[in-house]
Amino acid sequence: MSGYPSGRMGIDPRAKSAFLWGLVGLLSFLVLVQGYALLAEPLVTITQALALALLVGMSAGAGAYLLEPRLAARAADRGER
Repeated sequence: MSGYPSGRMGIDPRAKSAFLWGLVGLLSFLVLVQGYALLAEPLVTITQALALALLVGMSAGAGAYLLEPRLAARAADRGER
């Protein structure tokens, strides 16, 4: 179930949000690695940085996908008070 009316194709909004958070995590990690390399000596090679960034991005995306319903429910409960 995509959350869209029948007949309309598209990615599930929750999956899209998780993907975008994963992308933000990936790019943020790469920026931090590059910034550290500019200020000090590089910690890792670019290949290692890309592999670590993929792990960070996948973790951020999975975390966003798993936590979004809980956070939405929590926000709804706070709004009712």
